[in-house]
Amino acid sequence: MKIIDKMNASIKEGKPFFSFEFFPPRTEEGVENLFDRQDRMASYGPTFCDITWGAGGSTADLTLDIAAKMQNMVCVETMMHLTCTNMPEEKLRDALDKLKGYGIQNVLALRGDPPKGQESFTVVEGGFACALDLVKYIRAHYGDTFGICVAGYPEAHPDVIVDDPERMKENYWKDVHYLKEKIDAGADLVITQLFYDVERYFQFVKDCRSVGITAPIIPGVMPIMTYGGFKRMTGFCKTSVPPRIAADLEAIKDNEEAVKAYGIELGTKTCRALLDAGVPGLHLYTLNLEASALAILENLGLVNKAQRPRPLPWRKAPSHKRLAEEVRPIHWSNRPKAYLTRTADWDSFPAGRWGNARSPAYGTLSDYQFMRRHSGSEKRREKARAAWGASLNSVADVVNVFVKYTSGEINVLPWSEMDSLQHETGKIQERLVALNRSDLLTINSQPAVNGAPSSDPHVGWGAGNGYVYQKAYVEFFCSPASFRALEARLACVPSITYMAVNAAGQSATNVPAGAVNAVTWGVFPAREVIQPTVVDPQSFLVWKDEAFALWTEEWGSLYAPGSRSRAVIEDIAGSWYLVSVVDNDYVRGDLFSVLEAPAAAAAPSANGNGASANGSHAIAEPERLAA
Repeated sequence: MKIIDKMNASIKEGKPFFSFEFFPPRTEEGVENLFDRQDRMASYGPTFCDITWGAGGSTADLTLDIAAKMQNMVCVETMMHLTCTNMPEEKLRDALDKLKGYGIQNVLALRGDPPKGQESFTVVEGGFACALDLVKYIRAHYGDTFGICVAGYPEAHPDVIVDDPERMKENYWKDVHYLKEKIDAGADLVITQLFYDVERYFQFVKDCRSVGITAPIIPGVMPIMTYGGFKRMTGFCKTSVPPRIAADLEAIKDNEEAVKAYGIELGTKTCRALLDAGVPGLHLYTLNLEASALAILENLGLVNKAQRPRPLPWRKAPSHKRLAEEVRPIHWSNRPKAYLTRTADWDSFPAGRWGNARSPAYGTLSDYQFMRRHSGSEKRREKARAAWGASLNSVADVVNVFVKYTSGEINVLPWSEMDSLQHETGKIQERLVALNRSDLLTINSQPAVNGAPSSDPHVGWGAGNGYVYQKAYVEFFCSPASFRALEARLACVPSITYMAVNAAGQSATNVPAGAVNAVTWGVFPAREVIQPTVVDPQSFLVWKDEAFALWTEEWGSLYAPGSRSRAVIEDIAGSWYLVSVVDNDYVRGDLFSVLEAPAAAAAPSANGNGASANGSHAIAEPERLAA
């Protein structure tokens, strides 16, 4: 969706909006950390986030890659910077074509800074001289495909800032008229350079309106985080610093915490003055850090760290290709990026009701190369070793890892892309810990909910004045012996449906063939009932391949081939069952009481997990899962 349209919708509602800017890190670890940070910051509902192009186009490929993942994996409306520096026409066209393919509809057109080591900007052969050239080119060759943003400079562009007052006045007004040319050429909105004198921003807006610029002019705010960083940025941008701010910082420059606190206080006052004057939104230059930006927004009442907005139980991807998507299988609820990757090439997405998962319109789930969240990075592997143990002697060690995860002692598990348990899990956390202690290794769950307000901070989602419901659900691994005992208990509870399968495909279920079970739904004024989360047998069979592979590809791979540790993991992956259980009585049901009954009485085998000697166990199957 175009940012200008989202902004206009917010303006119409009288609701201030905010957005974040990031830059491409220099290292693989930095990129990994950036995505984690973006994921957290996107959960607070920014109208968009943007990613810079890098001086001299130095990060062009990385910027494109990050932008694609922001839009389609982090699931936040994304705007990518484009600069003229070192950008001949064919390179610009290639970048724009890629953006279009990624579903990104927003571009910030800039002239750009000179490459490192070059004092002044130089037009490359077949390239562009200024942002105006970019705007004209994009509109001429791509029509209305992209929303175009341009930069505004409350103190004039740094290249034309001089000491002579008369020349400065002339240069300033030339800059304002040049901005008008960019708007007339097709730009939709303006984001300003950073400033620390609010009155300069107000005067700039007034001057822009005087020459006929009617587009939104969004203030760019950079919180002061460190004294050195502040001095570098204001020096590079030739930003005017009010004497009072300069004096305040000089007095505390050697106290990092005091500088950061001062930056938050000043940022809050600045943004409050802007909002009180009627500014519709704020663009925060984050420098890839979250604490100061979020603190300012929280002080302003624009975010609440205890209650993050959820239009759906899962974060909807803003790509125009997925606009109709309103329902997903629950099996990937802790691995949404894996699901997005798996379904990236689908022609269409289920909307409102889960259709026939075998329909060609939905593409295929099975042609997927497993996406393991950062599993290849050494940082991820080091974190995993620390959490899961340098070695494993038995299944008991594995059980202990799951207990620690559900207790909150560790925050990494192969079956979750999150760095913590889902917020709603707090309602059932103690019972999940108990299940894991009884060797039911949980990887996915949700509590029963009967008509909670859609504004509920733990389980709420969707628009206001609605009510949400969900069935108790737990998904776990267990040994064949444990499942034999569990299956008998499940069969005694008519409200419970279950599916179980091992890596070899041996399965058992009491779910009717082809049935799809809505396990989350919401009722809202003047809307059809929304069913965004389902349990689907066909998807479960596909998910089981990913779920079992994660044992060996992410966890087992930490240990040497032939080691006891690797053998423990491989034996679980080769013989245990993945079980999905739903209690359809969301009013009176008590799923956990059924699951918490004493574990299987069968003696464990020599390998310690209750499996037969060959690592498999055929269950008496009341009904096979649909193939």
